[in-house]
This record gives sequence, C-alpha cells and structure tokens, in this order.
Amino acid sequence: MSLSQSLTAAMSGLTAASRGAQTVATNLANLRTAGFGRRDLLLSSLASGGVLVGAVLRNSTPLITADRRIALAESSVADTRLGFRTALEGWLGTPGTEGSLTTRIGALDSSLLAAAAAPGTEATLAAVLNAAMGLAGTLASVSAKVQQARSTADGAIANDVATLNLTLAQVADLNHSIVKMSALGRDTAALVDQRQVLVDQIAAIVPLREVQRENGQIALYSAGGATLLDGRPAHFGFAQAGVVAADSGALSDLTMNGRPLSAADGAAMGGGRLSANFAIRDDLGPAAQHQLDAIARDLITRMQEADSTLAPGAAGLFTDSGAAFDSARERGLASRIRVNAAVDPAQGGALWRLRDGIGAVSPGDSGNGAGLSAWAAALSEPRAAASGGFLPGLRSLSGLAGDMMSGIATARLADDVQATVAHSRSSALSELEAASGVDSDREMQMLLLIERSYAANAKVIQAVDGMIANLLEI
Repeated sequence: MSLSQSLTAAMSGLTAASRGAQTVATNLANLRTAGFGRRDLLLSSLASGGVLVGAVLRNSTPLITADRRIALAESSVADTRLGFRTALEGWLGTPGTEGSLTTRIGALDSSLLAAAAAPGTEATLAAVLNAAMGLAGTLASVSAKVQQARSTADGAIANDVATLNLTLAQVADLNHSIVKMSALGRDTAALVDQRQVLVDQIAAIVPLREVQRENGQIALYSAGGATLLDGRPAHFGFAQAGVVAADSGALSDLTMNGRPLSAADGAAMGGGRLSANFAIRDDLGPAAQHQLDAIARDLITRMQEADSTLAPGAAGLFTDSGAAFDSARERGLASRIRVNAAVDPAQGGALWRLRDGIGAVSPGDSGNGAGLSAWAAALSEPRAAASGGFLPGLRSLSGLAGDMMSGIATARLADDVQATVAHSRSSALSELEAASGVDSDREMQMLLLIERSYAANAKVIQAVDGMIANLLEI
C-alpha cells in the first residue's frame, strides 16, 4: 500500500471514529428520552483500504412495540374501570362503617324500634326523623356522585377525541416530512422518534396496529379494523353533554369523518381508554343508578304500604321530591328521594305523625307505637325486588342494599386483578423493548473501541508524516 493510500485509509478511519463518537453521544444523551430508538453507524470496508461511513440506522423492535401498545390499551381500560368501581364502592361504604348505605338503613331500623318502645318521647321521634333524612341523603348523594362520574367520563371522551384528532394529524404531517427528508437523503431517525411517541399516545386511547408503507410512512388501524390513518387521517366528532343527569336522554356517540359510526365500526374502536369511558357513561354508571333507584323504590313502597293512615295515591314517609312514587318515573328516583315534609318541623310538619301516621290529622295516643313497629317490620320483611336487575329471591331492604354493594365489590376485585395482569404485561414488554434500546454500559464499551481506533489511525498518520518528511530530506 502506498503512502497516499495509507494516509487516505487512516483519514477515513478518523472520520469513522468521529461519526461513531457522535452516534454514541447521541445514544447516551437520549438514554431516558421517550420514543428514542438506539442509533447504529453503518460501516463497510473499502477495497482500496480504509472505512466507508454509511447511514445512521435507527434500531426498533416492531413486534414487541406492537404488543406493548396493546398492553398499554388494556392497562388504560382496566385502570379507568377500576377507578370508577373503586370510587362507587367508597361512596356506598362498606357494611358496618359509619355513613355507609347499609349502616344508614340499620340506623333507621334501630331508631324505629327505639321509638316504638317509647313513642311518647319527642327525642326518639326526632331520632327517627334524623335517621330517615340520613338514609335519603345518602341515596341522593351517591346518585349525584354517579352522575358526576358519568359527566367526568363524558368530558374525558371529549378530551380523548380532541387528542386523537390532533395526534393523527401530527402523525400524518410527520409522514409527509419523513418522505421529503428521505428524498433529500437526510436522516429521518429523529422524526421517527417523534412519530413513535405520538403513536403511543393514540394507543392508550384506541388500541391500534401500525403498518409500514413506502418511503418510511406508516398507516394506523384500530385493533378492531377501523382505519385511523392511511394517507389522510380520520377525523372523529363528539358533542360533549356538559352535565349528565340520571334522567338524561341519549348522549352523543362518536362520528367518523362526519358520519355516525355503525355498530361494527363502534366495536372496532373498542378496547382502549375511549371505550372504557363510554362504558362508564353509558353502561356502568346507568347500571349503578338503576340499582340505587330500585333500592329507593323498595324503601318508599315498604314504608308507604306499612302506613294504614294514607289515602290512596298519597305519599308516605319517603317521597319523590314531595310527591307519591310513580313507577313510570323510577329513573333517577334515588336522586329525588326526600322525607315527607309532614313529619319535619323545619318544613311546617310535626314529629307526632311519625307515631300516628303520615295521614293522621291530629295527634293520637302518645303511648301507641304500633305504627312505628309496622315501619320497622316493613324494613325487615323479605321481598322480591321490583326492579334493578337483582338476582331472584326475597330480601330485606338491608339485604337488597347489601347485594348491590357485594356485586360492586366483586366487580371491583375482578377489575383489580385485570389491572394487575395488564400492568405486569405492559411492564414486561416495556422492559423487553428497552433491552434492545440504549445500554449505557454497551455504549461506553463502544466509546473505548472508538478511542482506540482513533488513536491507531492517528499513529498511522503520524508515521506517514514522518516517512514523507524523511523522503523530503533525501
């Protein structure tokens, strides 16, 4: 090899070392950067000696990334559903704890029995009124919180739809930029990193599949087959309700490119956080409200039927916003249940009606606790639930409430297990994906090799320089 060839080969080695050090520095600088794919410098040998520096390659694990995104969507679903059911369980309380629904029912039963034993004592009658108001207030409070959760889910859907539209448009723009940069022979790895971060954001909202297209572009499809992006991004529409009430009518559904989604398209968009919030708003929340309404109905009818002083169609101890219960208006009943003003001195009523009956026109025998005993017996009487979707069987009012709370606790435990499994799978896949990413130890080893290569090539140049100097002195 001639001196000029040796010098050229050494110079190419220095260039390769410089680019290699730059690549290692980039990797180490982005060790914790989301979406970053490890860079590798492509090198090849020249026939004349030396090194040819090629492109900088971005490493990726598409199969692992795809599985990790599906696991991310599953985690989002499990977390969203678990959050609602955990909150609902807390609002209802656990049996035996202060303020829980079953504790409120037990307090009313106890106060009725105490008042029946001392019906002429105003304090015992006041305790019945307070217990009745506490029970009605708990039903109304839980109902309001369920509707607030549905409103929150409705708002979360609106936010996710806005994010989905914005992010899909950004991915489409990055596709276009990657095509342009590729045509100019420029490095597109940084743009691909940005695109991966955006696709991950979409994957939490809607589980998806990424399909490679020519010139570095990608297409996105939901796991169920809906086209999210293929050239042009899909545009989704949604009208936020603002406030959701127990008796709200049909709420907004998704539209795609200005058209309502068919049943098949709607199912194709399922599996992510978006579908979980739709479930809370349209299924889980209404189901909980339906059972609350059934408990309120059971309470109203029990106390109404046990009061022999009521005229036909008159409201009993518990009312629907002051009126008698109408089975045609059961929806949202738990949010409207109130204690009859006729027994509340603060509303112009009288406590003695708790002893003598809501329909009594004047005080009766102060020692007669039969009416109070009848109410207490009505609370404990085994009955079949008239609504609410409960399993067949006879239950007391407390048993009916206990069944609802037990069902919610069971569903919450199932969601907890599902969330744990989904998080474990997501974490395992994330670690597996990270294993193929930047390893600081490996990068430092590469840097040592690059330094040695740089030193060796520098010595070759130094030696050639000395040889040329000696030749010039002859």
